[in-house]
Formats: sequence, C-alpha cells, structure tokens
Amino acid sequence: MVPVVQLCGYKSVKVLQIHSVWIGTLKNTFLVSICIYICFALVSDKLYQRKEPVISSVHTKVKGIAEVTEKVTEGGEMKSLRNIFDSADYTFPLQGNSFFVMTNFLKSEGQEQKLCPEFPTSPSAKCKSDRDCIKGWMDPQSKGIQTGKCVQYDKNRKTCEIFAWCPAEEGKEAPRPALLGSAENFTVLIKNNIDFPGHNYTTKNIFPDLKIPCTFHKTQNPQCPIFRLGDIFQEAGENFSEVAIQGGIMGIEIYWDCNLDSWSHRCRPKYSFRRLDDKYTNKSLIPGYNFRYAKYYKENNVEKRTLIKAFGIRFDILVFGTGGKFDIIQLVVYIGSTLSYFGLATVFIDLLINTYSSAFCRSGVYPCCKCCEFCAVNEYYYRKKYELVMEPKSTLKYVSFVDEPHIRMVDQQLLGKSLQVVKGQEVPRPQADIMNLSRLSLSLHDSPPIPGQPEEVQLLRREVTPGSKDSPGWCQCGNCLPSRLPENRRALEELCCRRKPGPCITTSELFRKLVLSRQALQLLLLYQEPLLVLEEEATNRRLRHCAYRCYAIWRFASQDMADFAILPSCCRWRIRKEFPKTEGQYSGFKYPY
Repeated sequence: MVPVVQLCGYKSVKVLQIHSVWIGTLKNTFLVSICIYICFALVSDKLYQRKEPVISSVHTKVKGIAEVTEKVTEGGEMKSLRNIFDSADYTFPLQGNSFFVMTNFLKSEGQEQKLCPEFPTSPSAKCKSDRDCIKGWMDPQSKGIQTGKCVQYDKNRKTCEIFAWCPAEEGKEAPRPALLGSAENFTVLIKNNIDFPGHNYTTKNIFPDLKIPCTFHKTQNPQCPIFRLGDIFQEAGENFSEVAIQGGIMGIEIYWDCNLDSWSHRCRPKYSFRRLDDKYTNKSLIPGYNFRYAKYYKENNVEKRTLIKAFGIRFDILVFGTGGKFDIIQLVVYIGSTLSYFGLATVFIDLLINTYSSAFCRSGVYPCCKCCEFCAVNEYYYRKKYELVMEPKSTLKYVSFVDEPHIRMVDQQLLGKSLQVVKGQEVPRPQADIMNLSRLSLSLHDSPPIPGQPEEVQLLRREVTPGSKDSPGWCQCGNCLPSRLPENRRALEELCCRRKPGPCITTSELFRKLVLSRQALQLLLLYQEPLLVLEEEATNRRLRHCAYRCYAIWRFASQDMADFAILPSCCRWRIRKEFPKTEGQYSGFKYPY
C-alpha cells in the first residue's frame, strides 16, 4: 500500500537563478520574440476561431454561338456545308461539379446494322483467308462480331467481315484546326451556393451589389461569376486553340476563406484556374479528352444513326475553403499549446552554457578558447547547474596523487598490474566545499593516551610503523607497505600517494589535523550520533573508518567519487597505526554497491 505521505506529498523542481545582465537580456529577447510570433500567428491565421469546411453545390450555364463549315461528299463532289452550333449542340451535362464543351468532332454518317468489312485498325482485323477469321469472335478493339469470312476492304487490304453498324468507323485524326475553335469566346455562368452548418451561415457567389452582365477579370472584376473560356485558359497559361483539337481537362477552383466574426465579417470567393490533364502525354497513350455519342433516325423504315466522336474540354469546378468564427475554447487551447514555446529560451541558454563551458572545452567535446573569460563564466554556471554522476559498477575506481591536479578514473574488468602504474582517464577535480570543515577546529590537539588502555594495543601501534626499508618498488614516498591481501586482490592496494618521488602526504600538518585528529573525528561521529558510547576496540573501528572517509572527501571532494576512492597504502597504514585493530587483520577495499 502506498503511504499517505507519498499520496499527499508534492515534488517540485529546483530552480537555479543566474544574475547576469547578458543572460537576462538574451532570455528577455527570446521571450519577447516568441510573444510577438505567437500574437502574430494568432491574428494572421485567426487561430482563435473554430474552423469548419465548406459544403457547396454548383450549377453552370454555357452560352455562345459557333459557325462550323464541314466538308461533305454528294454525288462524287466535295461540298462545304455550313452549320450553326448553339449550347444544345456543344454542351453535355455531366455528373458532379463538371460540364463539357465540345470543340472538335468526327462524324460517321448513315450507319445501319448489317455486314461489312472491319476497319483495319487492330492486327486481329486483318486477314488473308477465312482461316484468319473466327466466327463469333468479339475483339474489344473491334466494332462488331466476326462472321468468319475474309473480305476485301480496299484494293490492297483484306479484313474480317463483321456484323455491326456499317460502314465501320474509320480511325481518322481530329481535324486541325478545331472545328469549334471559336468556342474560346463562349461564356459560362457558375452559380455556387455554400453552407457552414456549424455556424448556421449560408451564402452564394452572386452578391446583390454585383452588376450583371459582366465578365470575370482577375484584377478589374474578380467577383464576377461569368467566365470567358479563352480567359480561363489564358489565366492558366494554356493555349485554347491547341487544347481544343484533342480536348483536355481544366479545373476551376473556388476558394472560400470566410471570416464570420461580426466585427470583421468577410466571405468572398477567390477564383483560380489550372489544367488537370497531362499535356505532355505521348500520343500513343491517347492524349486529350473525347467520347462518342450517336443520333438515331429512320430512313425508308430502316433505323440508321450518325456516330459522332466528340473532342472537347471538361471543366471540373473544385470548391474548397473554411469558415471561422470566434470560439473561447479554441482560444484557450491555442494559448495553452503555445506556453511551451517560452521554454525555448531556457533550452537555448542551457545549450549555450553547455556548449561554451571550459569544462567541455578541456574535455575536447566542443572547441573553445581555454583562456576565454566567456568560457570561464559558463563553466561556473555549469558547475552550479549540473552534477556528474557515474554509473556504479564493480570495476570503477578513483585514485588521486598529491603531485597531480586531477583525479584518475580506472575502469577495468581485471587489473593485471598495480594501480600505481595504471594511467586511467583524467577527470577534473571537483571544487571542494570547505563549509563542512568549518564545524571543526584545526587547532585541536590529540588527547593523551587513555589510562588503562590494553598493553597489546600500545605494542601494535609501535609494530605497524612503516619505514623506507620495507617500502615496495612501486612506492614513491617511502612510507608504503606491501599489501597483505590475496594475490588476485593485491593490485588494488598497490598505490602510493605520489606519482613521482617526493615527501609523503602523511607528513603534512594538514593530514594530521584533518584525518588523524581524534577529537575532530569524535566530533564528527557525535555529530551523527550524539549519544554514541563504545568500547575501545569499537571506538577505534569507528574512528578508523571515519578517518578513511575524511581523507576520501578531502582529496576527492565528491561524495560519489569518495565511495569508489582507493586510498594510498601510506595513508591507509598511517590511519591504521593511529586507530589500530586488535587482531591486526584488515579486510581492505570493499565496494559500497
């Protein structure tokens, strides 16, 4: 069960406040810039509104007259036939928001259902004998059903006979120029009604103040709903005469961006045009747009028809847009979502401190001038803000030499040689916090021997005094003793206080007062346990471990490093001499985790 304290408790984040003119100015500049951007986006994009997509209906009317001159053959003579085409002839209703205007055509007149030779368009239509034709065969590319006979099509070619509307349609190319090339002067009226159900608003693109008749012009009359077909192509950057030959698809886009707020109401359409079919399509892929339809009639009680292949332009009317109206919930959501933007200033300044701190410069992570005051200031901020925590594991050790300014980190699975000769990784020495030492008096003197102290303890103190003649080869100060641990752990204790020959740190007055002062150590123990009362042997054990800790905190200045610190042999034996163990057997370094 979760404790009540945890359920009712609250955890907060510790904040580091930096008093700096340039950092404060940089932060305020960021905050003002972000605030300006948020306000600009709020007003320009109307993010305080609830948006709703448009629902629309479209109705079109095409008007125009075209005169078409056709070439016909009568009695073996070629004659010109003039025809008038109106909107009933060249417009066709289509499903959806689309309409079609015919601009070119091919006619196959006088067709009736009978037997005739197939037009030689596909390989299956050509033949040399009846064996090449299959009775009842229906090719998707054919115009009818094969009878199984091979008949003469012209002087040089034979094709399979078919039962179809004869004569079969010939595969002619569309006339050039287009027969209804004057269709570019046709006009189309577009009626567009729109609705925003969520806002209970309905309108249309024909406004009461609009003067009709009119013709759309992009700048002079942009709201006119009557469009000249040639102008539509011109606005789209296309040539009407070229497209009219084989047809195409043109899009008329109507965009509604409606502001339905009472204080700034505006809801007007914006027209634009673009070609929708691929004008670069290869001829073999059937470019353009066309379809076939027929006009039926009877002649001498025989049903006949005129087949027309119509080429033209399909106009697709695309209506889209949104209507927005002020909504307090939308405004609150936007403000809440933009509050996180103000954290960008903190992220940027933290990145600046991380990037240009001399701690990173010395490590080589980021290039920086080591003597730069800017880097030094950032390093100060960095030390206050960040704390380096290493992963605790059994192979992690820290050593410190009195003649080196840095700490060495050794991370090896197996130590094949003593710690004295292992180089390891150089780690910057943390800045020591001397405030804890202010609780102690450095002028304390050791108390005289306690009367009645066991004699064997006094003898042990004299026996463990190390001398230079007993120092191993790796010792540089002359006060180290060989390790008494097993051979597999011996390398952990083969460590001197110095990297190079010189005086031992145990001979310094500071070592005696910080590490060996009995009264100082007793004060530290009593500071943790005010009522501590122990026997002599137990007291020595507590004082000895406290002295180990005092040395580790003094030399490593970090609680985490002190947990994995290896004390030099000279310091360890000097502390053991001062606070000995009765049996004289010591366990050596043990991992805290």
